[in-house]
Amino acid sequence: MFRTTVEDLLESALQERDDLFLISLTISGDNAVKVIIDGDEGVSVEDCMFISRAIEHNIDREEIDFSLEVMSAGAASPLLQSRQYVKNIGRTLEVKTETETIEAVLVDANEDEIVLEWKAREPKPVGKGKVTVQKKANISYNDIVEAKVMIKF
Repeated sequence: MFRTTVEDLLESALQERDDLFLISLTISGDNAVKVIIDGDEGVSVEDCMFISRAIEHNIDREEIDFSLEVMSAGAASPLLQSRQYVKNIGRTLEVKTETETIEAVLVDANEDEIVLEWKAREPKPVGKGKVTVQKKANISYNDIVEAKVMIKF
């Protein structure tokens, strides 16, 4: 019953703020609630406070003892939802599939797949040496084992 209440309150808050979306919700046996959110324009401290208040202010602590932690998906966290890919178009990702790992620029993302582009050095078709070629790959979300944004300084 506690889990359902938390889920309903969280869903209601996210409907009010459609720029935010849920990455994960975990509730441990001792009622420790952990909510990880992301946003189309990133997540501010105020966004986390909004979600926290929407849950905490609507559950009576006299009836249920719980702890609540609301946080944003970290910069080094893997991408898990298509909305996260869309907001990272133009950034360099490291995408692992069952067969390869590609570090490339995310140029497009839709509900079914992502499109990556990168440059690679390959042997010349004729003669010695290498030539730089532009590569492109369409990768289905089902084929992605893990994808992370590469942070460059």
